[in-house]
Amino acid sequence: MKISILGCGRWGSFLAWYLDRKGHELVLWGRTNSNNLKILKEKRRNNYVNLSADVLLTNSLETALNHSNYVIIAISAQSLRDLMEEIINYSHKSKTYILCMKGLEEGTGKRLSEVVKDYVEDYSSVAIWVGPGHAQDFVRGIPNCMIIDSEDTSLTKKLTELFGSDLIRFYYGNDMVGNEIGAAAKKVMGIAAGMLDGLEYPSLKGPLMARGAREISRLVKEMGGNEMTIYGLCHLGDYEATLFSEHSNNRKFGEHLVQGKAFGKLAEGVSTVKAIVRLAEIYKVDVPISKAVYAVVIDKKNPKDVFTKLFMRSIKSEVRV
Repeated sequence: MKISILGCGRWGSFLAWYLDRKGHELVLWGRTNSNNLKILKEKRRNNYVNLSADVLLTNSLETALNHSNYVIIAISAQSLRDLMEEIINYSHKSKTYILCMKGLEEGTGKRLSEVVKDYVEDYSSVAIWVGPGHAQDFVRGIPNCMIIDSEDTSLTKKLTELFGSDLIRFYYGNDMVGNEIGAAAKKVMGIAAGMLDGLEYPSLKGPLMARGAREISRLVKEMGGNEMTIYGLCHLGDYEATLFSEHSNNRKFGEHLVQGKAFGKLAEGVSTVKAIVRLAEIYKVDVPISKAVYAVVIDKKNPKDVFTKLFMRSIKSEVRV
């Protein structure tokens, strides 16, 4: 199968490595000024993978789009709309877009599939690929489970067959709202976990996981999704990789922030928490952990004060309908 991958960072380059090993014919695209693309062209490798000569590297978006009707997008969430603005300048009909990215549009709160929907005629041609797993672990042969979802069940099953292997076992999704919100919100919980690590309160990660999943499940329900989706691979199933792993940028960001250290990598939970709080206000859902992260990251409140107040809130029933 011919497949085009847009985005050549950590995840995009891993996807090229992974799908090349499965025998697919790949084009990997990056922008002209991309340092990631420059390194891959010069060395055929980066800090995560070694790419075979079979993977075509290009800075031509037209070349990448013309290569295949299956287009995987693996870029930062806040760059998606700009990329779609470029894509519509080329022949983009009959394309299937697979979003291998997690987040929400900061300014609108839109799910990423909704952003793509603003530019394509057939929404059923948009799929998402989410769930736990880091490139660093996969290339070492450590397997994991992930999920593919779309509005078209036949497309979901087809992509699962195309992409599945002994390294990644896929499950079918049937709730785009829940899977996208859950996958995005776990980044916020990752920042919270990092803050707890930085405050030397790691034992509070247990309550964070329990209550974090609960508040996001309430939001998903109000948005029309299935609240139980949050307890699957998109969110709770991704907590180990996000709340505990050394490879988690969001966890590291939270830890560094509390410790007063600079963090030079992208932590998409920062944009996501703005969107989550916005959605919670629109749908009138209480999201105390997300608001706590917002208070520290955006409002620059003292993290120890914020989290102490969070976990010392008034007593209430644990399970509420």
